[in-house]
Amino acid sequence: MCTAITYKTNHHYFGRNLDLEYHFNETVTITPRNYVFSFRKMGDMKQHFAIIGMAYVLADYPLYYDATNEKGLSIAALNFPNNAHYNPYCFDKDNITPFELIPWVLGQCATVADAKKLLKRINLLNQNFSEELPLSPLHWIISDSHHSITFEPLKSGIKIYNNPVGVLTNNPPFNYQMFNLNNYMSLTNAQPKNTFAGQNKPLKLEKYSRGMGAMGLPGDFSSASRFIKAAFVKMNSVKHNTEAESINQFFHILKSVEMPKGCLKLKKGLYAFTIYSSCCNTDLGIYYYSTYNNSGICAIDMHKENLQGSRLINYPLIKEQIIEYQN
Repeated sequence: MCTAITYKTNHHYFGRNLDLEYHFNETVTITPRNYVFSFRKMGDMKQHFAIIGMAYVLADYPLYYDATNEKGLSIAALNFPNNAHYNPYCFDKDNITPFELIPWVLGQCATVADAKKLLKRINLLNQNFSEELPLSPLHWIISDSHHSITFEPLKSGIKIYNNPVGVLTNNPPFNYQMFNLNNYMSLTNAQPKNTFAGQNKPLKLEKYSRGMGAMGLPGDFSSASRFIKAAFVKMNSVKHNTEAESINQFFHILKSVEMPKGCLKLKKGLYAFTIYSSCCNTDLGIYYYSTYNNSGICAIDMHKENLQGSRLINYPLIKEQIIEYQN
């Protein structure tokens, strides 16, 4: 249950809500240019673009949920159950496991066009990270400052879709999500016109509240509804000029589809909730985040670190709410 979006003002922004029922001790992780990525079937990548994002680091390997490289290319992985399909080894393809996809692409691609060329050669390998950590069913949104694509590994084959709305949630597949937007073309951020009875026999209907132009906008927590709502809120969002205004607006867009704890009950008494929200200024390499228990915004600037290094740099999340008393 996740939502990823892109947003552009004076800079380009990329981020997401991660909705799960538990933490994986994720950290904001910077991978410098000389950290060695050892791929299961593709050898070592000893030099690459520097990367910043949210990751679960296991055995000194960054399992990125979402990330941006120093060139401004960004990727987020989202849950795609019952649809994601992975394959056995294919001798004439680039055999990359799903957990290797983000470093494979961000390590060597600067633009979406670069990524599309690379992805055409890829075979997503059905190989677990370990016996204790099986593969997750995933699809991905990949964006630069001008374009976004959705990458989906289906049983029928790899699909790469242009993503003109710059939004991705979970199921169903992306082509259905885009088609479903047709059902909401009458929504507006303005007050609606009375067209209920046509032109010949109009009824006298009154606009009794602000916001009635968006009546019918979904408000439930399903991925199809979150796709519609996130797209509507984002595409009608007022653009601001300053960095503070831009990231504040970005987080408000994500809040429109966040998951409060208690609204989605799972097995064993667990509840899905928005564990963190992120927003990366992809032009400046600054990664912002907030957590469920800390609504304040924290920031890490990748360019304040030694990007020529060879060891991962980790920043644990600040999860405690900071409240500033005024009296």
